[in-house]
Amino acid sequence: MAAACAVTAAAVLLPLAQAAPDAGRRPAVRGPAAVAGAPAAPADTCQNPEASLRPSAVDGAAIARIKAAGKLVAGVDQNSFRWGYLNQAREGRLDGFDIDLVRAVAKDILGDPDAVIYRAIPTSQRIPALQEGRVDIVVRTMTINCKRLEDVAFSTAYFEAGQQVLAPKGSPITGYDASLKDKRVCFAAGSTAEATLKAQSYGSVPVTVPNQLDCLVRLQLGEVDGIVTDNALAAGQAAQDPSVQLVGSPFTREFYGVAMNKDASDLVRRVNKVLEDYRAGGASSPWMTSYGVHLRAVLPNVGGPPEPKYRDG
Repeated sequence: MAAACAVTAAAVLLPLAQAAPDAGRRPAVRGPAAVAGAPAAPADTCQNPEASLRPSAVDGAAIARIKAAGKLVAGVDQNSFRWGYLNQAREGRLDGFDIDLVRAVAKDILGDPDAVIYRAIPTSQRIPALQEGRVDIVVRTMTINCKRLEDVAFSTAYFEAGQQVLAPKGSPITGYDASLKDKRVCFAAGSTAEATLKAQSYGSVPVTVPNQLDCLVRLQLGEVDGIVTDNALAAGQAAQDPSVQLVGSPFTREFYGVAMNKDASDLVRRVNKVLEDYRAGGASSPWMTSYGVHLRAVLPNVGGPPEPKYRDG
């Protein structure tokens, strides 16, 4: 996979270290029965963490800052196939389901889907990047949970996933169970998989990496025996390498959200407005269109986006 994105006048990919400027809805996704009945991730200790501020188009300080800069600064992944990755078929440009959503936010706020500065950030840097003002939003398969809500704000959920085990075909690993004993299990630092394995490791040997794709490389090199990650990400990795497969059933139920600074309530409401429009239109909605282009081949039978939950105040 290429190491850099093609630079255009409107949308560029910059390393995180560089400075940054200050009706018609589908039913909720339920997925396989195993996902629907799975418990919340270990970090989920509060009620309704997916409930977000009600949508609004009113500009506030955060929106004004983005408009003054003329660019939306988005923290993304460039290594997650189908979600945020450098697509060589499109001259190495960033592509994926998450990237489509970033473009929708930029179009709503700035009138131009290409008015984006993309910053590739590792999993462990998603929250610090927001807290330090290096990015305006993070759209990077980021699970909403109570622990993270202490540090950042989230939009309503835009995708439902569940953690699962990825292992080589023919492996004795059968899932998130006792078959992991003494096996080297890889996960990204700062991920929900890390919290899960800390809570119950089944005697596995943890191997931590900065980015989830690093786990696939280590699995291919024989340096680890399995990977624990969201099945939505793992499905993309399995599509990249037919020698690996998802095993067992999803053992958590998790929801991805757009993350923002806790003080940017106007931006949270604006992103929720974008998501309302993004979900609307049933089978022809922007959400379903993006799903069809990027995810249906690796995650079939998804009926639509999660139903949004809102809170007041």
